[in-house]
Amino acid sequence: CIDKYGEGKWHRVPQRAGLNRCRESCRLRWLNYLKPNIKRGKFQDDEVDMIIRLHKLLGNRWSLIAGRLPGRTANDVKNYWNR
Repeated sequence: CIDKYGEGKWHRVPQRAGLNRCRESCRLRWLNYLKPNIKRGKFQDDEVDMIIRLHKLLGNRWSLIAGRLPGRTANDVKNYWNR
């Protein structure tokens, strides 16, 4: 459905894809799990250093920190920090 119609207009995704989910659930599932360029697995040492430096600078602004780490989601960065 995302390949065909693109990201956005999340209120239409459940009906077009035949899912029994709300639009917010579809959006979060795409952003945190299904998007093709998401990196999975252990954080590299340079990523950890970047998280530490950016957290000192930005605080708990996970989406801004994740924006500087290609392929990592804000949810992954937050979970790494809070583990």
